[in-house]
Formats: sequence, C-alpha cells, structure tokens
Amino acid sequence: MPSILAIDDDELVSRTVQRALKLYGYHVMVARSGAEGLQLARRHRPDLFILDVVMPGADGYQIARQIRGDPLLQDLPILFLTAKIKDEDKIEGFRAGADDYMTKPFNMEELHLRVKAILRRIQATVAGGPAAEPPQKIEVGEVILDCRTFEVKTPDGKILLTNVQFDLLYHLMSNAGLIFTSQQLLQDVWDYPRDTGSPELVRAHVKNLREKIEPKPSEPMYIRTIKGHGYTFSVPE
Repeated sequence: MPSILAIDDDELVSRTVQRALKLYGYHVMVARSGAEGLQLARRHRPDLFILDVVMPGADGYQIARQIRGDPLLQDLPILFLTAKIKDEDKIEGFRAGADDYMTKPFNMEELHLRVKAILRRIQATVAGGPAAEPPQKIEVGEVILDCRTFEVKTPDGKILLTNVQFDLLYHLMSNAGLIFTSQQLLQDVWDYPRDTGSPELVRAHVKNLREKIEPKPSEPMYIRTIKGHGYTFSVPE
C-alpha cells in the first residue's frame, strides 16, 4: 500500500485529503508543520509528499528544498496542494523541487489521478533500473548515525539518542561543515517562526547532546561553537 504524507497546517484540509485518499487504497499520514512532517518522514519514509505552501514557520517551498537536500528523502516525489495560484508561485514550487502543483479549491478525483500518475512514473523509473536505496546511516569521519535505531556510534562507544537529540544531530551531520545560528536551528529543526524561540533552548539541547557523544563535553570535538556565528559539526583531522 503506497504511503503518503500530507503536510498542511489546515487540519480540515489535511484530514479531508487523508480520508479521501484512504478510500483509494493509500496509507496517509498527516503533519501540521514542516518540522513535524520531516521528522515523521525520516521515521516512516513515505512514497509521496503532499505539501501546502503557506504555513507558520518554514513555508512549503522551504520544506521542499529541505527534502531535496535530505539524504534520506531527496528522491521522494513532491506534490504541492495550495491556494497560491499565480504563475510565479507555481514556478517557485517547481524550482523548489516539486513534481506537480495543484491549487485549492481542488477536486478529490483529480488529486487522486495526479497522485496515481506521480507514483506510476516513479515505479516506471525504478523498473527501468536498479532502485536507489535510501541511506540507513550518515557517516562523518568516525561518527556514524544510524537512522533506523536512533543510535550514534563514536570511537568511544554506541549511544541511544532521544527524538530531539536525533533530529538535532541528524541536521548537523547532514550538513557537516556548515555553520548554523541558534535562530536557524530553531527554524530548521523545530520549525519556530522567524525571530521567535529562545537561543537558550538550542544551547540546552546542544549541551545535552554533547554530554552524550563528546569524550570531554566541556571541550567538544564534534559539535563545535564558532564564536559569534553558531554551531557546526566536524571531526578531528
């Protein structure tokens, strides 16, 4: 049974999509924000995303770009379902990585046919060659993050992470070498709207994560603070 993840902050719309597509034989998960949707997708990899554009926090275009940059999710198709109807909106959607674009209000039978066509194209592509398996782990130097078990392995041993710790470490390791401000992490990992949320929250989560994975948390060698800029993940040369 194909699995679909609908990300829309309008509960009425997402539940309507869920109920209707279930009648056509799909398993449909719903999320109310981009961050919630990405976390759900990494744990229960869907066959297709259905994305709204206008949402609090990161909008649908930003979520699509995060999907396309995520090693676990980057090959999955994206269908935008949105009230943004201008040509420039559609162009922006396709530039962000969409496979198709529908506007609200919408016809459920048309939505089903669009979903069916996208999945058929994907299946045909897979049938024409070896299927690309999503990576089950991320390796940066000697640090290995297992995306199935939420365990991280370092030269000092194997540690089980909480959901919040996994999401933060996954983001940093997927973008190893890049520097993220506290505000960027609040938006990218926890979907806080721009200029909201406290840097203290980020510091607390970073501190807890360091205590789990760093040989000496007071002198971190993996999750480093770049003074005046933010946090980055790196390994000693």
